[in-house]
Amino acid sequence: MINFNGTLLPQDNTELTQNRGLLYGDAVFETLKISNGKILFLEDHYFRLMAAMRVIRMDIPMNFTMEFLEEQVLSVVKEQNILASARARITVYRNDGGFYLPTTNTISYLIHAAPLENATYVFQNSVYEVDLFKDFYIAKQLLSSIKTTNRLVNITGSIFASENGLDNCLLLNDTKNVVEALQGNLFMLVGSKLTTPPLTEGCLNGIMRKQIFQLAKKIDGLEVVEEVISPFDLQKADELFLTNVIQGIRPITQYRKKKFTTQISEQLNGKLNELIANV
Repeated sequence: MINFNGTLLPQDNTELTQNRGLLYGDAVFETLKISNGKILFLEDHYFRLMAAMRVIRMDIPMNFTMEFLEEQVLSVVKEQNILASARARITVYRNDGGFYLPTTNTISYLIHAAPLENATYVFQNSVYEVDLFKDFYIAKQLLSSIKTTNRLVNITGSIFASENGLDNCLLLNDTKNVVEALQGNLFMLVGSKLTTPPLTEGCLNGIMRKQIFQLAKKIDGLEVVEEVISPFDLQKADELFLTNVIQGIRPITQYRKKKFTTQISEQLNGKLNELIANV
């Protein structure tokens, strides 16, 4: 028998006793935005998921094609009648067996979805204040660049932000450089130079990060680079903004006593909506 919140249940309830995603964080995931019946940036999501599965030595089933996963996701969204605008998540976890050493590398997957208010990316320039989260650090390693279900730094950072009246926090790596935000990649504008940390610093290989990097390169007079960002650099910035596939671009308006403009982030948001309109 097992005790689940005070209720005795049969030992053969494997979803509780043997789910490796629950027990060991042995799982990876993708969060997707569906707009007007289409999964945005599907190919990028698919290849990032496949790369993550390979990194942690999961077997990839023969039927796990991009078309198959698209069909599986849209079937959930369609069943809920939220094809116009939705957020979906695919979680892939290693099947039961073993302790730290698994007895199989085969996988199972879970897909769920919820409605979103907007099919496009709505630009928000309301007050959005951040600070550094320094209780825990991100390791400069390959595992940090993929989306595993071990998000304790993000969870404790989110609690810290809530307790301190912040909208978000910026995360540091183990060499004390700025890596990303709690739920998105970071871009910093100084003059005509737009910078985002390289993946070697431990930041997530973000899908929206890639799109914004490419769109920014098309703006005349704007230099776009991957470079290390130190906490001291933040005080010199003209703009700071975050990117993720659900929100798109979220400008930061204040870091400590420093306030920022939002012109480039607003321009990029317009270009982003033009891009998805042509998908």
